[in-house]
Amino acid sequence: MTKLVFATSNPHKLQEIKDIAGDINIEFLLPPNGFDPIENGTTFEENSYIKAKEAAKLSGIVALADDSGLCVEALDSAPGIYSARYADTPQARINKLLNAMNKKENRRAKFVCAMTLVSPDGEIIFQTRGECHGNIAYKQAGTNGFGYDPIFLVGNGSTTMAELSETEKNKISHRGQALRNVLEFLRDTNI
Repeated sequence: MTKLVFATSNPHKLQEIKDIAGDINIEFLLPPNGFDPIENGTTFEENSYIKAKEAAKLSGIVALADDSGLCVEALDSAPGIYSARYADTPQARINKLLNAMNKKENRRAKFVCAMTLVSPDGEIIFQTRGECHGNIAYKQAGTNGFGYDPIFLVGNGSTTMAELSETEKNKISHRGQALRNVLEFLRDTNI
């Protein structure tokens, strides 16, 4: 079985990765103690590389990292790479975003996920991106998922990401798209 370090301290992300990967012959491990990358990149791709590089260096095996966030057109793509740091708590982030969107007509947004596979010597093996397009709702709905899911309307519909089942979400999500690209790459190569 192939072992990969998934560079995260977010248990929701790790579980989502395992759910999407299904029964593929890969064991996803958490990074070793001391994993605390400084995410100072200016893009999702740069930040995913920074995290994967540190996890691969600490563990001595290939690491996979993602960096993801919500980009809102009317807010010049904010919160973007700062999505997790937009406010102190998940609910505060949602409230801040809804307040910023008050009286905005353009509600188009997208979730973005960049994933990077990095070797222990710091070389990028593979990098990909997934996007899920939608709109920002006027109020929260749904109890599934995490983060901004309760205010993200999928596509042009009226259903938030948080109203979808995990299976439905994983089929269309930015993270699901990016991970499927990674898994396809891994199936076609010998890492």
